[in-house]
Amino acid sequence: MTYLTDPDAQTQVVVSDVGYSVSTRSQNDTGAPRTKGRTRLTNRRWFVIVGGAILPVLILAAWQVASTSGLVPISQLPSPEMVWLAAVDLAQRGLLGLYVAISTQRVLLGFAIGGALGLLVGAVVGLSRLADILLAPTLGAIRAVPSLAWIPLLILWFKIGEESKIILISIGAFFPVYTIVASSLRHVDRHLIEAGRAFGLGGVRLFTSVQLPAVVPSVISGLRLALAQSWLFLVAAELIASSMGLGFLLNDSGQNGRIDRIFLAIILLALLGKLTDALVGLFEKWAVRKWA
Repeated sequence: MTYLTDPDAQTQVVVSDVGYSVSTRSQNDTGAPRTKGRTRLTNRRWFVIVGGAILPVLILAAWQVASTSGLVPISQLPSPEMVWLAAVDLAQRGLLGLYVAISTQRVLLGFAIGGALGLLVGAVVGLSRLADILLAPTLGAIRAVPSLAWIPLLILWFKIGEESKIILISIGAFFPVYTIVASSLRHVDRHLIEAGRAFGLGGVRLFTSVQLPAVVPSVISGLRLALAQSWLFLVAAELIASSMGLGFLLNDSGQNGRIDRIFLAIILLALLGKLTDALVGLFEKWAVRKWA
């Protein structure tokens, strides 16, 4: 087994009979055994949970006071109880779960398609100077097109079916992943790449053994941003052309003056967005342990 260490980047390429791997050492990792210390308060699970709940509880309390004290008219700010009753009413009619399921399905499909394409195209542009010259300017221009500008064209091509909505969400998910992956691969430490090549790595093996582990945190950040974009583009799609879903609930409630349902839709979108982001966060921990 052979080791090649870069003292500046604090990285090490390990070459053995069974393969290659890259490891990273922190600046304080001197090889001496680490002593266990007391866990910092901000790292304790209970403190993280309680701390994260403080602001939502304060917002809920302020909302309750403002809506029930007459400070803000009910026509502009329904009480939390009114929003809860609106949720119960829709659930009893079988609509709430249906709207949530349909919107979530659209987001996940669009995110999967757009994220996968973003990873592929971002890798090609980030690894190939020729692809960067040919593709980057055009994709940069397309990225600047607002989400609402795509809707008339997609409706004209694909009508108001599921295809137009999923394609729009895929567009929203594609560009954050593509941009971050391409940029990250361009800036991988050259010492790592040269070390890998010195030990015979090239092509796919160089990518999976050296370049991919170096950009995993950035790729996950791109995926999380893409997921948030997917929810934004979902609302844009369902506001314009939909008969079901949370975006439809927003639009229909606005037209009918049901401000309680408007608040309900907004809260559900926030909760679903946070839930799906937390799932990607779990994937991030697994990916970092595996590759980084």
